[in-house]
Amino acid sequence: MLVIGRKPGEYVMIGDNVKVKVIRSEQGDLRLAIEAPKEVKITRGEIYEKELAQKKVAPLTKEIS
Repeated sequence: MLVIGRKPGEYVMIGDNVKVKVIRSEQGDLRLAIEAPKEVKITRGEIYEKELAQKKVAPLTKEIS
């Protein structure tokens, strides 16, 4: 895992076509603005983990005929 510090307005590039920019909301929270091609799937971490957990449980919930 790469950990870097960025201030609002600064960004990092992932490859040549994904830009992740740090922005600040009106409430002072930091947010990420992501520019990527439409074919790149972007998923929030908690959703990704939920989907991953469901994939692990799914084979165990199949009915046996």
